[in-house]
Amino acid sequence: MPLPFTSEWRTERDRQRRARSVVAALRREPDEADVAWLADAAADGDADHARWELRYARAALGLLVAQRDALDDRTAAEISAALLAAQAEDPGVALDRRELAEMQFNERLTAYREAMQLRGGTVSAADRVGRCLLAFASDGARTAGTPLPYAIELLERYAAEAGDLLRETYGEARLPEDVKPSVLRPGGRP
Repeated sequence: MPLPFTSEWRTERDRQRRARSVVAALRREPDEADVAWLADAAADGDADHARWELRYARAALGLLVAQRDALDDRTAAEISAALLAAQAEDPGVALDRRELAEMQFNERLTAYREAMQLRGGTVSAADRVGRCLLAFASDGARTAGTPLPYAIELLERYAAEAGDLLRETYGEARLPEDVKPSVLRPGGRP
């Protein structure tokens, strides 16, 4: 008979492994074509800055999608912890710049969250999120116009990829066709 804490320990280890897997995918390098586009559209030709903004955007949107769509409340917390751990060990960030990188990520996470959650007005959430990317990549002056449609498309792609990744890694909610999600009570019974 296995010790009682052994299965809990294995379950916890599996959850941590899944969170690290999601974070590894969220932290992959952006496509060079997207880097070149953002550098030209908003970052005054600075490909390094554009690359960092796309890294931040993908990670932030992935975490926000996990908070919104995860099947289990722990999932977003585990992904957040794995993301913090990965950022703390990022070889691409100098030791004396890690605190700055964390602050920059948190600024972007907050801005993207607010852009996604803000209600009312004439500007759509997708438009606000696209403007965030362009504003962070530039001096803030060029957030509309020609580059905005592609910024929206790119960030919608990042969010969709994050959703797909979560479903692949953690599974998908399955409800009987005759039961509305709003009818479910804690414990999973109508």
